[in-house]
Amino acid sequence: MAGMRYSLDRVGYDLLAHALHRCGREEFSGQLRVAGAPGGTLHLRAGLVVGAESPGAPGPETLLLRSGRVSGEQWAEVVRESGGERWPATGLVARGHAGAAQLRVVCVMALYDAVFAIVAGRVHGCERVAEAEPFATVAVGETCVRLLQDATRRLAALATLPHPLRPDRERPNPVPGVDHGPLTPLQRALLDQADGRSTARDLAFRTGRGVYTVTVEVARMLADGLLECPEAPVPIPVRPPPDGQGVRQRKPEPAASRTAAPPVSAVPPAVPDELPRRRPGASGIAEALAPERTGASWKGFFRLRNGAPK
Repeated sequence: MAGMRYSLDRVGYDLLAHALHRCGREEFSGQLRVAGAPGGTLHLRAGLVVGAESPGAPGPETLLLRSGRVSGEQWAEVVRESGGERWPATGLVARGHAGAAQLRVVCVMALYDAVFAIVAGRVHGCERVAEAEPFATVAVGETCVRLLQDATRRLAALATLPHPLRPDRERPNPVPGVDHGPLTPLQRALLDQADGRSTARDLAFRTGRGVYTVTVEVARMLADGLLECPEAPVPIPVRPPPDGQGVRQRKPEPAASRTAAPPVSAVPPAVPDELPRRRPGASGIAEALAPERTGASWKGFFRLRNGAPK
């Protein structure tokens, strides 16, 4: 797990921190699009972050649906009644599918989780897009400084674990033949979903939990021997030839055996002044294809056909 030394991209972090500090200082309202892996988008109102989304972290909708708090049918019905609203919090509360306090907690968790995923990855650049009414999932925004401090604190906490890992790198497997003992619901869900191909980020989307929460739990399960990460692929050995010698260089041919190339004439070939002209009838094709001259005519042909020679 030596890769955790590079868990914080200093150049990318400085780019993101500079862009966020500028947005806060200028009380910017709109989108801050972060290009990178996984990257994401931060929504600001008057310099405060009121929403964030990233491919590297589940959003509020995923947290509600995958965790079973709200069913897919209930969500589709509320979205349809709201006219396609991206975050129909009012409809969810009005229909009793979720409480207002519960939605606030879910949105704040998703906000911090998205910023953590952006900071934990690679940041290549930032672009601002002004908007009069930015997309907001939280009523009271968070300061840029607080979000960055929380993301770096989480990365530092991950690095101190006995088995630290990155959210998008290691792919754990359940350890076969191990007595699991009493498990928490999250541990049981991770054991059911871990398959050696899914990262902690993938498991977070499947279980409907925050990517930071899942990453920490996977690291603890690695330390407890419940999960294991596949070893790096063994390099293919390169064997020498049977004679014990390596690849030999081809020896150049002796100078005597080389065929001397014909000398290239410096004088260009003569070009005729006029092209040869074709004489009519020189090939004899006209005589060969000429029809045979006979005394028969078309009238005689029709007489023979009608069977009445005249």
